[in-house]
Amino acid sequence: MSTAISGQAGNRQSRIDTRLNDIGWGLLLVLTGVIWLLPDRRVPEGAWLLGVAGILLGLNVVRYSLHMKADGFSIVLGLLALSAALTQLLQADVPLLAIGLIVIGISLIARPLLNGNSHSGNMVQRS
Repeated sequence: MSTAISGQAGNRQSRIDTRLNDIGWGLLLVLTGVIWLLPDRRVPEGAWLLGVAGILLGLNVVRYSLHMKADGFSIVLGLLALSAALTQLLQADVPLLAIGLIVIGISLIARPLLNGNSHSGNMVQRS
């Protein structure tokens, strides 16, 4: 019986996650369309990046509040978008693309190391 209940809970969380992803994409598309429609002089530098950061980080706050696993990749992208927006608003010259690539690369390298033996069975072992 507990397997059926846990299966239903997993299915429910999967549906919620799909809805959140759909809402996120919808918000990103609406944000992009609205900014494209507005005259350039009415849109401050970094407004789109700030909106993207708010959407990506906001969706993860909702996931967390629903006791769902947050998406680490979208958190990193949201933080990068927030950093880029702030540097544009403050007119600072920071190499965010380079820093972002380094952070993403380190996270991809560190993930298997931090997860322990999650993929150790796939590695070839030499005698």
